[in-house]
Amino acid sequence: MRARPDVVAFDVNETLLDLAPVRATLVELGEPAELLPTVFGRTLLLGIAGQAAGTWCRFRAAFETALAQLTELSAAERGTVADAFLELSPHPDVEPALRRLTAAGVRAVTLTHGSPGVAEAGLSRGGVTPLVERCLTTESIRTWKPDRAAYLWAAGVCDVPPERMALVAVHSWDVHGAQQAGLTGGWAARAEGSWAEVHPAPHVQGSTLVEVVDGLLDLPA
Repeated sequence: MRARPDVVAFDVNETLLDLAPVRATLVELGEPAELLPTVFGRTLLLGIAGQAAGTWCRFRAAFETALAQLTELSAAERGTVADAFLELSPHPDVEPALRRLTAAGVRAVTLTHGSPGVAEAGLSRGGVTPLVERCLTTESIRTWKPDRAAYLWAAGVCDVPPERMALVAVHSWDVHGAQQAGLTGGWAARAEGSWAEVHPAPHVQGSTLVEVVDGLLDLPA
């Protein structure tokens, strides 16, 4: 039985923030729009595989490396695409989800292995900065999710035990990692459509962030 969390941590890229500006920049540079999921997936592969092997790199370095592997873009052009992460805006379901948490007295934070400043810029652009207590990036401890250290570090920073924190994401692997670390997992189907059945089921799920937040708030105190 899971308990209602005291803190809800949200993944950033794709969960809170729409990657449309990154896609648009790729198109402006002559690349197909449908390339973005492949580049983003290769970025995660590079970072997480390196983590598993005992090395570490920054998200931006992994992203630009993925672009170098998958495109003929110059170094300057790859940097331009990476810069577009600072132009992201929240998805439509973000503000109402955050407002539900605020009204219920539950703290909200962000947790990413992405570049510092991306979450802050996107939240500011969406006018929802006051609804988020703090923005955390695991670059601070040189690790990538789903390493359990990432989730335990976030719980420690927020001064709550893991079982009193939830992680909300649109990526099955991220929610699975959080649950393995002892957090409550909340998965929204907006990006993947269906849960990755190779992992145990999420504690809470819904089609949108609002539905997931409602499910977390419905857990017993």
